[in-house]
Amino acid sequence: MAKNLTRAEFTARYFVESSVSSEKVAQVIAGEQSSGTFLALPGETDELKERSRARVTRIEPLAPALQPTLPSAYVDRQPHGGVFHRAEIDIAFPVANVGANLSSLLATVAGNLYELGEVTGLRLLDLDLTPEYADQFAGPAFGVPGTRRLAGVHGRPLIGTIIKPSIGLTPGQTAELVDTLCAADIDFVKDDELIADPPYAPFDERLRAVMPVLQRHADRLGRMPMYAINISGSIDEMLRRHDAVMAAGGTCVMVSVNWVGFAGVEHLRRHAQLPIHGHRNGWGALTRHPGLGFSFQAYQKLWRLAGVDHLHVNGLRSKFWEPDASVIASARACLSPWAGHQPLMPVSSSGQWAGQAPDLYAALGSVDLMHLAGGGIIGHPDGIAAGMASMREGWEAAVAGIGLDTYAQTHPALQRAMVHFSGR
Repeated sequence: MAKNLTRAEFTARYFVESSVSSEKVAQVIAGEQSSGTFLALPGETDELKERSRARVTRIEPLAPALQPTLPSAYVDRQPHGGVFHRAEIDIAFPVANVGANLSSLLATVAGNLYELGEVTGLRLLDLDLTPEYADQFAGPAFGVPGTRRLAGVHGRPLIGTIIKPSIGLTPGQTAELVDTLCAADIDFVKDDELIADPPYAPFDERLRAVMPVLQRHADRLGRMPMYAINISGSIDEMLRRHDAVMAAGGTCVMVSVNWVGFAGVEHLRRHAQLPIHGHRNGWGALTRHPGLGFSFQAYQKLWRLAGVDHLHVNGLRSKFWEPDASVIASARACLSPWAGHQPLMPVSSSGQWAGQAPDLYAALGSVDLMHLAGGGIIGHPDGIAAGMASMREGWEAAVAGIGLDTYAQTHPALQRAMVHFSGR
């Protein structure tokens, strides 16, 4: 289909594997996800196709496979040559097919195309919207600058931790831990994703217990430590909880974005007057297989449209499956300008301590991130204050270009962390 210069478009990029040629499966996807179907229909006129049919704009062949990545009963029923063709393809969709509707955008770029019988591997790699189209979505309200303003932290990463144990603490015990963390001058604390409103620690009771502690330390520090309390729930519950946090003087709310959903986050964003901390738990199910799901590049753009301000990217040398190169690419993606929407603040966590700071800084060239350490702060052998000091010292050394071994010679908290966490 020739390009229609009069219609606005957005583009999705995919990895695709198929029992049929890459050219054919690209056209199948373009038709299935716009005006076409598996057979010609009387209503699909030339005028309608010119206005509404998606078009294939690029096909880059890749080395084929001799075995399918994913099973397909459809392929099993069809004769084929035993070769599974692979390619990267770009498909341009008319903006008018979707409009400012994130759910419909997802249905278009990540809907039934995963179900197509000819497809034995498919991954959404990237998404490209014009600023004019992207501007129709709310986007982040706070991003990096708004988060820094509310946290009162400038010129360095926000260093923080997660409430541990993840579950089981009463509201009073949570407040005691927050008190100890704030006494160590922590920048950021977040709930674990596993706790939101359990019977033993209801949301409202946790908020009432924690906020006076934060206010007391804010008076001492001249800044409010940012606490991302988990408000995940139904839309009505999230709106009420957001308002309760704001009324109590809190400066951040957290949601489990994959389970709250795009429509839920969008609704919260249009109501919210606080930054939205996006926890991506469940992300592995969407990305861990390289022949299925989403790349983080596309994923973070979709959540940027929805309006989150912070998004987790995993951590270097973490306890999870993800290789370090992928973690860095994810953080860079969050920090990159895109389609007129401001960058997200990447959140590095999981198995973190001061030792990752130099590599993070060298790879990103930026201090615009949150570096969250659970065991690296709470599990420091000399206590929480020393754990917090060691994290700051690790970043001081990183930014100054001084080796950790050298810097640790005059910074005992960092020295103890290195011995305890790396055996050095």
